[in-house]
Amino acid sequence: MKKLFAMSVIMLTFFISCKKDQVAEPVQIPESAPKKAEVAVPAGDQCFASASNSIAISFNVNSHQEVNGKLTYNISGKDKNEGTLIGNMKGDTLIADYTFMSEGVTSVREVAFLQNEGTFIEGYGDVVDANGKVSFKDKSKLKFDQTNTLVKVDCKAE
Repeated sequence: MKKLFAMSVIMLTFFISCKKDQVAEPVQIPESAPKKAEVAVPAGDQCFASASNSIAISFNVNSHQEVNGKLTYNISGKDKNEGTLIGNMKGDTLIADYTFMSEGVTSVREVAFLQNEGTFIEGYGDVVDANGKVSFKDKSKLKFDQTNTLVKVDCKAE
């Protein structure tokens, strides 16, 4: 019985000492300054207009690249229409829903503007009318015509 007890104590000591050898050293993490998160700063109110002032846009972009503002078309020979603009900046392109009233009817039309060297160029392409909204068929096939270039202007106080 004493041999069995002595043998058990020796085995138990052996197992305990083996477990201690298997304990890993704590990992040392080098000290360094935490990196600052990159946050897009809202750009504030921005205003652009065509050379003839037939198209004017004013908007604000928040930190999530969401855009809201106003868009006005005052093209000679056509009814003036102005309305709200709600959309997103997707890279260098503003894609938004333009809600406006013309001849007493409220309409929604998707618009696109390409940001290029401090200007915005209006895009156009094939459209579809679904559920009361006119949208581009394929945004990847939009064309941006330099004749519809909007340049930065001072925002007017309203």
